Amino acid sequence: MSVSMVGYCEPVSCQAGDRLELKLSCDDPDHVVVDVVELICGDEANPSMGMVERTVDVPGFPRTVEGFHQKLVPGSWAAFGPSPLLELDAFTIGCSVRPSTRPEEPQPVLSLGAATVWWTKDGFSLNPEESGTGPLDHRRWYSLIWSVDAGHGHLTISAYPTQSPGTDSSSQGGVIEAPCSANGDLLTVGRGFDGRVGELWMATEPAASRDSATFRWDASIELEGDRWNDTGPHQLHGTLHQLPARAVRGPRWDGTSQTPATEPSHYDAVHFHSDDLYDAGWETSAELTVPADLSSGVYCFRSRGADGAEDRTPFFVAAPAGQRADVAFLMPVATYLAYANQRIHLSNPTLAPGSGSTPPNHAWLRDHPEVGYSLYEYHPDRSGVMFSSRRRPIMNMKPAADTWGFTPDTNILAFLHHHGVTFDVVTDEQLHDEGPSALDGYRVIVTGSHPEYWSTTMLDGLEEWQRSGGRLMYLGGNGFYWRVAFSDHWPGAMEVRRAEDGTRAWIAEPGEYHHAFGGEYGGLWRRLDRPPNMICGVGFAAQGFGRGSDYKRTFDAPERTDWIFEGVGGELVGGHGVGGGAAGQEIDRYDVKLGSPAHAVVLASATDHDGEMLRTKEEFHYTVKDASDMSTVRADMVFYEVDGGGAVFSTGSIAWFGALATNDYQNDVARITANVLERFRNPQGW
Repeated sequence: MSVSMVGYCEPVSCQAGDRLELKLSCDDPDHVVVDVVELICGDEANPSMGMVERTVDVPGFPRTVEGFHQKLVPGSWAAFGPSPLLELDAFTIGCSVRPSTRPEEPQPVLSLGAATVWWTKDGFSLNPEESGTGPLDHRRWYSLIWSVDAGHGHLTISAYPTQSPGTDSSSQGGVIEAPCSANGDLLTVGRGFDGRVGELWMATEPAASRDSATFRWDASIELEGDRWNDTGPHQLHGTLHQLPARAVRGPRWDGTSQTPATEPSHYDAVHFHSDDLYDAGWETSAELTVPADLSSGVYCFRSRGADGAEDRTPFFVAAPAGQRADVAFLMPVATYLAYANQRIHLSNPTLAPGSGSTPPNHAWLRDHPEVGYSLYEYHPDRSGVMFSSRRRPIMNMKPAADTWGFTPDTNILAFLHHHGVTFDVVTDEQLHDEGPSALDGYRVIVTGSHPEYWSTTMLDGLEEWQRSGGRLMYLGGNGFYWRVAFSDHWPGAMEVRRAEDGTRAWIAEPGEYHHAFGGEYGGLWRRLDRPPNMICGVGFAAQGFGRGSDYKRTFDAPERTDWIFEGVGGELVGGHGVGGGAAGQEIDRYDVKLGSPAHAVVLASATDHDGEMLRTKEEFHYTVKDASDMSTVRADMVFYEVDGGGAVFSTGSIAWFGALATNDYQNDVARITANVLERFRNPQGW
């Protein structure tokens, strides 16, 4: 069945009293019934439950709304005005431009009123149907001057390459003239352009130079905001739309500075993309004020049309302070954002284990590139996608949508429900917003299967909770891996800079390893001297999407850990589940050299992997014939105590979730998980 109805929710992390807005789009006008359901399990492949939801009695729901089609209009841009200051008969606009594609269709660079400067296959042009400045190389900086003289009835542009080592002066553009077009009161930059613009200025006379500029816009100021600052007398600041990239190299960058903090003038540029989408901007279809008596959990707006179309849009309800359970399930929303709308599986099905044919949500993504991309993909100019946002439909953050991320995590949710555990749901987004107080009162934190992306505030908050005696159950693999950043100026957006090393889909450009959001150095937490081993005892070791494997117990483990295997017999554990074993997909190992506590106990290890399970690339230093040192390719199950009554239990495998529900939860993986959870919940500990 094809997807004909999609929605998103703003915000997704909430608590009693917060107002949620459902944004819904239908291919055809329809009456849509919207109700609220609590999600118990969102995985149709769960062998014991399948997908389970419970309709919730919420005042005002269900309700019928009018469904209609809402467009997605991608492309970042900047706007200056409207302002009477721009209503000029004569002006000169200058800037540096670095186009990053050779477009099939003309792309607008600058527009004022009815006049536009275009980037085309034939260089810069005032008319996309006519010849431009001549063929120019993309990925090179050009000094662009646009002059209008209405009194003489013409306008001109000139484009010359910025001189720097390696510049071929023979590729200089020329000067062209065209009849004068009507002026206006709104200057726009970008809006369909792939490339960088910097050193922007404007003079109120024709044929002027930067020295006489009335407006001087500096893109290196307030990098995490949406304002392009005017340092001139009129303070005609611009507004950035759809989150173009900042803290990127400008025309003055020469390699002597690696961060805007030390040389701001080297980062006076904005990188626009024709497919940027921060905010879909859809109209609200339904609203919900979270009732005070709605228990903490994972919920969905369930929207159903008369033609059978359905959509489920999740949101996460936290418990207020003072009314919290002992256990919290920490939903990794940051990781969901990193993988939001990822299409890797469409070109490489081996990265979506067990996917078989293309699911409807994946097919919708294939057919709708305008919904934006994940942090694992590229823009049309082959620059890596470094921003992701939840203010748009996210097709793989829905029940029964994917074999990676949100859907697998609902198997852990289902396990908690099946065992009758009283628990709350907390998102890492809430942890970022509130700091350590988001975890106050929780004795036990249970993670999702792949909590990979963490801001500094998140990591600090979790560590403070651990130091206060918290007990962490890390039921996943490749967690606490990438540093990310958020900004109050762009609510719902997240930034990553894939710096230096790591298993990564793209590499940040030289000089662009620092986030625009907050200015921190990006990359792996391991390279920032805060490896995951220091948080959970294990760290990312290998990745592979072939068969899963089982763990072999280390029977020489000390007696203080015997309770973990109570009711579990035999030497092997977890030889079932997704891919055939509880150790698979991405796995972590114990390593004292990387910060694993020396007093930790390795309870079991999975080493019997197929040839697809390869070492993570940050672990070898040069190319060798066989870079997969199999002694380090293993999943380690680890336990250790923390001062103050705390403790950590780690499985070291993403695939652990897929073995929980085997045989109606009557299996070794579920038993071990239940043993640890019950002991961790005990105020007396062990």
